[in-house]
Amino acid sequence: MKHAAIAFFMILLLGLGTAQAASKVDSNCRYKGIPLYGKVKVVQYNANLKIKKVSSFPDLNVQAVKSFPDQCGKWQWVTAFPDFTVQFVDAFPDISIKMVNAFPGRP
Repeated sequence: MKHAAIAFFMILLLGLGTAQAASKVDSNCRYKGIPLYGKVKVVQYNANLKIKKVSSFPDLNVQAVKSFPDQCGKWQWVTAFPDFTVQFVDAFPDISIKMVNAFPGRP
């Protein structure tokens, strides 16, 4: 009986780890076809993506860069001619991000 309980607990833990590992960001660094790198404009309405800043367990680590936003998670903030737009929200985000100084991309 004790071994069965331990086995059940281990399977439960493995299942939870797998569920947490699933990311909204695909292996090509896209969310619903939108590449998550490039020139980004913050808007209040009608954004391509609704995002939430978090301090742990993000869908994407984002590094703000001044030029060459050509890798996963590298975003250049712009006011005109963006590749996509984002709206910061507190609830019901499309993806969550963590701002980092190094190692952008999928966690």
